[in-house]
Amino acid sequence: MPKSDAPASAAPAEGRSTVRSLLRLWPYVRPVRARLVTAAVVAVVASCTGLLFPLVLKWMVDGPVADGDGAGVWLGALLLLALGVTEALLFGLRRWLVARPLARVEASMRADLFRHLQRLPVAFHDRWASGQLLSRGTTDLMLLRMFLAFPLTFLLVNGATILVGVVILLGQDFLLGLVLLAPVAPMVIVCAYYEGRYTAVARRAQDQVGDLTTVVEESVLGIRIIKGFGRHRSQARAFRELSHTLRGTELAKARILAAIYAVIMSLPEAAIGAALVLGTVRVADGDLSAGTLVAFLSTALALRWPVESIGFLLAMTQESATATERYFEVMDAKPEGAADACAVGRSAEGEPAASAGGDGARPDTKDETAASTDGRTRPDGGLRFHDVAFRYPDAPPDAPPVLSGIDLHIRPGETMALVGATGSGKTTLTALVPRLHEVSGGRITLDGEDITAMDRERLRTLVSVAFEEPTLFSATVGENVLMGAEEAAGEAELARALDVTQADFAHALPQGTDTQVGEQGLSLSGGQRQRLALARAVVGRPRFLVLDDPLSALDVHTEALVEAALRRVLADTTALIVAHRPSTVQLADRVALLSGGRITAVGTHQELLRENAEYAWLMSGADTTDDTPDDTADNTVTADRTAEEAAR
Repeated sequence: MPKSDAPASAAPAEGRSTVRSLLRLWPYVRPVRARLVTAAVVAVVASCTGLLFPLVLKWMVDGPVADGDGAGVWLGALLLLALGVTEALLFGLRRWLVARPLARVEASMRADLFRHLQRLPVAFHDRWASGQLLSRGTTDLMLLRMFLAFPLTFLLVNGATILVGVVILLGQDFLLGLVLLAPVAPMVIVCAYYEGRYTAVARRAQDQVGDLTTVVEESVLGIRIIKGFGRHRSQARAFRELSHTLRGTELAKARILAAIYAVIMSLPEAAIGAALVLGTVRVADGDLSAGTLVAFLSTALALRWPVESIGFLLAMTQESATATERYFEVMDAKPEGAADACAVGRSAEGEPAASAGGDGARPDTKDETAASTDGRTRPDGGLRFHDVAFRYPDAPPDAPPVLSGIDLHIRPGETMALVGATGSGKTTLTALVPRLHEVSGGRITLDGEDITAMDRERLRTLVSVAFEEPTLFSATVGENVLMGAEEAAGEAELARALDVTQADFAHALPQGTDTQVGEQGLSLSGGQRQRLALARAVVGRPRFLVLDDPLSALDVHTEALVEAALRRVLADTTALIVAHRPSTVQLADRVALLSGGRITAVGTHQELLRENAEYAWLMSGADTTDDTPDDTADNTVTADRTAEEAAR
């Protein structure tokens, strides 16, 4: 099922201003305002040119036609042809003027949205459904381009045309003009009444399009799961239900538009009919010339399109205002770094420094006495957690923190394994180091420098990560791996990383390392994807390495080869490795046990097997549960026995 779209649907229609929403587009429109204004002026001139047709007809009927002047009739016909060609050329010029700048506006907005999405924190993406974000970058931006190209211009053009037309009508005959103006008040009332209702329905429809997009995207990406479990019918049912809901919403929109059109079209038609009857009677009585009546009715008919188009132009404007709101809901989200100043200020206040023995072990004498600024000889060098706490931003206020009081020191060049039961917070802890999440309390330092004081780009150059779920992009094997290195990295670095992670299979692919791996890398096996993700982590020779159970998908033989090669990499790196298997733990110099969101023990693998029942129980291969294994005497005895056997 898609993630909750609560943030996407939260904007209420009440108190909303269409004009205020659309004015937020001004920074994007400003660079092309000259061409848009020119296009609007050209469109007004073209539209008003059409109002000259009735005046030419009046002259023809009252003049050449009444006098039987054939030359005058031909002259009138040529004038009408010239006016028609001029009008067509002007409208073509308007289209040419707006096409390129509006395409540039749409491209600029889409680029800004994509760039902003890359800078938003992981917590944002955890809350938002991908389909909602996708619909904002496609459907909503298309609506905005159409609004700038058509409704924005033609609301002005049609308004000017109606105003000029009304002046012409009143100038031709004031009484008939008043008859045609009679429906104005009812039409304004109807449009105002339906505006709020249409806005709410339009917003709901656009949000439902986002939900539907999410279902389609997840069904495509998860097609193996759907087929493997025979869930195609349930997915089809979910899609059908969302489609039916969207269909109902679109029908509600259609009903509102139908009501608006019924009023906007019927009242002017009735007024034209009344004017025709009254005008005919007056012509018969000699109070009005036939040419004037023809010109009046021709002008009234020329105004039908500007008047009738107001309905759908207003509807498109409301949808565009909603699309603008949806776009800026994402753009208004604070990106990574927005809270950096606060974080730096907090760390500068001077929190109590965690003791060097906060991880349960005394530092070397060399570390205590060194004064060098080199991270490898400083007492606070390496990776250090100082009383770190974390809770998710959207967690309930009374919910306990995921992590609290984390004090841990990984010395320079040391490899620390992080072990804990499922749900103990291991992955969350590793995500704090590259600042995928921000700490809620305490601080993390790299070689004594607070990570919140670092530029994120620099931080993520120093720290390299590999996640338990390997993610590959629709690119070549080489491009996927070299994402973890500097831009200047080449074939030598790629070959070394593939060799370290035992990913030599890449050379046997059809195009070698230039082979496209396909979306999500699903053309490869799980173990192959994991090895490429690990290669991406080590290719840049990072100073700090954070690995989240990087070998879980490997068979025992490949795992042994990768571990042997990894030992060489880890010798020059300060590393934190989430581990579940003893073979992975044995890569580490020391092990930290995470339980209940706290570090409860630190030591070597053998020390913890002998001295910590919970650790021995976890390493025994027993199924982990949320219960603490030493809550009962039976568990303690079992764990102690396991520890003794493992030690032997």
